[in-house]
Amino acid sequence: MTTDLTHQPAHVQLQALDRREISSRELLDLHLAQIDASQINAVVTRDDSAARAVAHAADERRARNESTGILDGLPLTIKDSFETAGLRTTSGAEDLADHFPAHDADAVARLRYQGAVIMGKTNTPAYCQDLHTDNVLFGPTLNPHDPKRTTGGSSGGPAAAVAARLTPADLGSDLAGSLRLPAHYCGVYGLRPTQGLIPARGHVPRPPGWITSSDMVTPGPLARHPRDLDLLLAALTTPSPDENNPWSVTLPTAQRPIGQLRVAVWADDASCPVDRSTADALATVERTLTSAGASVRHTAGPVGFADSLRLFEQLLYATTTAATDDDASAAELAAARDLHTDDASPRAAFLRHRTQTHRVWLRANEERLRLRQTWHRFFADAQHDVLITPAAPTAAIPAGSRSLMVDGVERSFFDQTGWANLTSHVGLPSLVMPVARTADGLPIGVQLVGPAYSERSLLVMAEHLAPLLGGTAGGVIGSMSGRPLRRRCR
Repeated sequence: MTTDLTHQPAHVQLQALDRREISSRELLDLHLAQIDASQINAVVTRDDSAARAVAHAADERRARNESTGILDGLPLTIKDSFETAGLRTTSGAEDLADHFPAHDADAVARLRYQGAVIMGKTNTPAYCQDLHTDNVLFGPTLNPHDPKRTTGGSSGGPAAAVAARLTPADLGSDLAGSLRLPAHYCGVYGLRPTQGLIPARGHVPRPPGWITSSDMVTPGPLARHPRDLDLLLAALTTPSPDENNPWSVTLPTAQRPIGQLRVAVWADDASCPVDRSTADALATVERTLTSAGASVRHTAGPVGFADSLRLFEQLLYATTTAATDDDASAAELAAARDLHTDDASPRAAFLRHRTQTHRVWLRANEERLRLRQTWHRFFADAQHDVLITPAAPTAAIPAGSRSLMVDGVERSFFDQTGWANLTSHVGLPSLVMPVARTADGLPIGVQLVGPAYSERSLLVMAEHLAPLLGGTAGGVIGSMSGRPLRRRCR
């Protein structure tokens, strides 16, 4: 057996286990050797002996032909923001450097229940609070496509580990695009499921031991193939025995082949413009779908981009205040009271949202629910099966940069997640898939959005679309006019 199996997607690795072509222990050791040889600093905590014991138990179950979970014996890594029983969980923060949880996060427990072998934890910025994956505990994670480019954040370690074939899949998390942006920058598949579908208890932040979590954060899988995401989705939506849940979730399957899909494309918006290579990638996807027989039409979007982003930011700043200590909270209240009524600066908006009253939040939440209804009508009444948007305005920006350049024009650093955050607060399933490369060889992805609980339809569409793109998905995207793309410094 060679290390080639580590380059295969998760479902192929599981088939090899089921056919007894390799043992779980051997497959684990192949991945651990890949991690040992890697220079990208994606996997930051390991317990090889514990992982080998779990893999050995999986091998014994197979030898006895016992009923096994759908991931039985498959090695996986987990984002370091999820608590893992007995395995250090830091969320990239110095004050959690020696935190060894007694219990698994619910999502981790579900993966273990289905037989996953947890072989390590992947890097994240401190408390998942940056769009670069770097922290003082472990340092930066490097993009496997270009070490001078960012992996994005906060699930940069998971995305880089999957892209570099250190792991077949990873469990990440997404609050403000922090799973989908790294998937885009690293050229892998990343799924943000419908809000509430997968429990977030045991995700840091909130602080260790808290029962509640943010009302917008959701765990989600990253992998190199849509079928792998489907496998992990099945595991992550199956409660573990310790949850004592009286219910289970059966997600709908895809209803239409790709040639019968009704696709809307929201290709650009003045509130968050995209660069030329990104626009060309979307145009290629549109032509490919049209050639396959799908009904494709352009849309200005079901919602106003700027208004949706404003509401998202208001709700985001509110949900992040829960664990603020009393002194810091008092200081923010005092600073907010001192603001002039006509102060419209970003700092003023931040303080007002951080200190909004419960009444103000309730009205914002009402606006969110109405926005969700607008999205529902877009899919149901207007009869769209899927909406395709950019994943981000550009390919991966320089590592450590605090600015974003879009075709030579400087934009807000946070525009990187503008397109992702169209769905973050309304909780719709959103899938990022790689579709192209820039002239510099950097991946470009697009985002597929569907109505609530349409995850499997998005995954089937991605699986059928990827081979239709052929060499384009791994090659160079040129301009629509046929002129080559210019190499740019950003």
